[in-house]
Amino acid sequence: MAQSENKVCTVKSWQEGPLIDESTLQEDLTRHFYYTLGRDMVGESRLYLYHALALTIRDRLVARCRTTRQQRQLSPTRQVAYLSLEFLMGRALGNAVLNLDLEDNVRHAVQEYCTTLEEVAEAEHDAGLGNGGLGRLAACFLDSCATLGLPVIGYGIRYEYGMFNQSIEQGHQVEHPDNWLREGHPWEITAPENTRRIKFFGHVEVYQDKHGRKHHQWVNTQDVLAVPYDVPVPGYKNEVVNTLRLWKSEATDEFNLSEFNAGSYTEAVARKNLAEQITMVLYPNDSSENGKELRLRQQYFLSSASLQDLLANWVAGHGEDFSEFAQYNVFQLNDTHPSIAVAELMRLLVDEHDLDWDAAWHITTRTMAYTNHTLLPEALEKWSVSLFSRLLPRLLEIIYEINARFLTEVACQWPGDMQKQRSMSLIEEGAHPQVRMAYLAIVGSFSVNGVAALHTELLTGGLFNEFYQLWPHKFNNKTNGVTPRRWLAHCNPELAKLIGSKIGDQWVAHFADIEKIRRYYDDKAFQTQWLSVKQHNKQKLVDLVKEACGVEFDVAMMFDVQVKRIHEYKRQLLNILHVIYLYERIRKGDTANLTPRCVLLGGKAAPGYFMAKLIIKLFNNVAEAINNDPLAKPYLRVAFLPNYNVSAMEVICPATDLSEQISTTGKEASGTGNMKFMMNGAVTIGTLDGANIEIRDAVGVENFFLFGAKSDELAAIRSTYNPNQIIQSNPALQEVMELLESGHFNLFEPGLFQPIIDSIRDPHDQWLVAYDFESYIEAQQKVELAYQDKEYWTRLSILNTAASGEFSSDRTILQYSQEIWQLAQQ
Repeated sequence: MAQSENKVCTVKSWQEGPLIDESTLQEDLTRHFYYTLGRDMVGESRLYLYHALALTIRDRLVARCRTTRQQRQLSPTRQVAYLSLEFLMGRALGNAVLNLDLEDNVRHAVQEYCTTLEEVAEAEHDAGLGNGGLGRLAACFLDSCATLGLPVIGYGIRYEYGMFNQSIEQGHQVEHPDNWLREGHPWEITAPENTRRIKFFGHVEVYQDKHGRKHHQWVNTQDVLAVPYDVPVPGYKNEVVNTLRLWKSEATDEFNLSEFNAGSYTEAVARKNLAEQITMVLYPNDSSENGKELRLRQQYFLSSASLQDLLANWVAGHGEDFSEFAQYNVFQLNDTHPSIAVAELMRLLVDEHDLDWDAAWHITTRTMAYTNHTLLPEALEKWSVSLFSRLLPRLLEIIYEINARFLTEVACQWPGDMQKQRSMSLIEEGAHPQVRMAYLAIVGSFSVNGVAALHTELLTGGLFNEFYQLWPHKFNNKTNGVTPRRWLAHCNPELAKLIGSKIGDQWVAHFADIEKIRRYYDDKAFQTQWLSVKQHNKQKLVDLVKEACGVEFDVAMMFDVQVKRIHEYKRQLLNILHVIYLYERIRKGDTANLTPRCVLLGGKAAPGYFMAKLIIKLFNNVAEAINNDPLAKPYLRVAFLPNYNVSAMEVICPATDLSEQISTTGKEASGTGNMKFMMNGAVTIGTLDGANIEIRDAVGVENFFLFGAKSDELAAIRSTYNPNQIIQSNPALQEVMELLESGHFNLFEPGLFQPIIDSIRDPHDQWLVAYDFESYIEAQQKVELAYQDKEYWTRLSILNTAASGEFSSDRTILQYSQEIWQLAQQ
């Protein structure tokens, strides 16, 4: 057989490829609809048209992503990897259309299919990649990084099922699987050539090389594969598209064919199923040992895959020379979840790339940066040493070595102080020793930041005070922000248009300019337009509440809203007590100065959180009693919105009059819902907690309804706290408790709410519900009077939006870039 000739295949470069811009959008939509998807008519469902449009937009994102990547390769600079277990992205279509400035073109294109952009967008599912504020913040940060042109890549997990879909059945939360991928995810592009191998279990063997140097081998492991799926993240009208890389777990082999052929079907696919469980569900319930193991597997899976990915890219360009690695790379740990990355980077550098310990530690402590998002001890994460030794034996060895060297430094700083060594150790001793993951993140990072001024103060003064004494230079504050693209320009287009008519459109990319609308707060014509926009937005929420809850809201009433994760520290219970107080006033005929209001609550309770789920049940029972009482209808309507998510919030925050930010002081790290409401002209009632403090400073103390204990008063309050005495001395609270304790809201469910009643009356109630009740009622009465003066309230609304400039995630990310990441100015 003749030897084949060598041939050179010349491939057309992408620059010479077909034009993809606004002029071809209609043609590309048709091509994807008819040929990529094989459809011939739209029919009743808009699903296939949505997919075709998403692919059409994605084409443009991919082209810009490629250009962005190539431009950065031409002039390499420091880059950031943002590691987060959550990215609550919401729907992608509307955001991409806005940022690519394609709205007019897209509207024209879909008109050919006898539909609207809004109808097509409704076919998209919210991406189930997050749980709450942490994940939504990460999504805002990615938007700002792209808009600012910063070289930042997000790394997360491609969960097949989100946290859960929530329905309300007889007042109770019922969880259903959130199979958000069931109809596909057209925005992602898989990159199987970048698959990484992740180790679990096994044991460690030690050997010496011919130079007498000790090496560790992690062997007999049960490996899984991490397969990357890339999602483009567009900047606002700047041609920059960054990447969110999501990892999916797969088995190293599909299944054992010999076992399958022998008839052992279950055993044949067992390993495949075990591997795929890692990315099956967002944040498993970790109340059981199996749940804890799966959650630790998720955290290590994310960290290892992401670090391997970045190291592989470095080696491809620089070989095994890591001398400049820290100069070009930063890893930002979004909360404590990915803190295992500190130990994993050490393992990869020492075991896989043959660096000595000191060189590897020098790199690690100059590339890792840690953001803490919580003051709640249970969220700082501790994992049992026994679980670590079984699941990640080599990582545990490394953590012990890090700890031994760190405690030497502690001993030098505080000689002979064994208590200091015990309290700061990465290993919490006891009958069941625990690895303190937040401590690992602090020790291994060059930067530790809180997310609001008070939060950082409480971290450095309390939770991490000993570390602050040791390394004050590490600690800093970066108050959170949210992207004005999604949370004003996209979700509130009427208001965005009105603002643009007065100050131009540059505020969307330069949100500090929003302050310019302050000059119109007293303009009667502008107030009328502002109020008209608010009423239109309220009607959209009326429609949503009617469809989801069966409750009729009235746009003429004040819309009083609290939507967020259900947790005792966020004090939805205090809100419920106020609703019962209003109901009592109505029942007694005390309605002379009562401002009619619609109260909306929404949020999910963790499946294993008994009290949070009981609070949902109480609110729904109270709502049912009020909504079925004809006396209450003119003054009070109450609804719980099931399955609260990003898309729901896009309807809720433009329509809200009063934003409830009522957490117990010292418990909320920052909050971001408070910022979204403020941007859209809602007025805040809140405590001096988290970013509420900075919101109040920005808008002015006279334009914020403050109540509640202050952080410096808490110790004294708790030392003598007597809620029963407070209830007895406050007639309003006594009446509320009597109605609650009478069983009025659970006539056929005796004793159901006793745990809630007991918690309010408990002298050890750390949430101080009874203590803050009186102050809360007084603030709510001030709200009522203010709302009755429409002109005054509209001025408050305008001033809130005008003062929201500093709560843009663009400002936050600029601070991260300049003060932590030290990225070159773009």
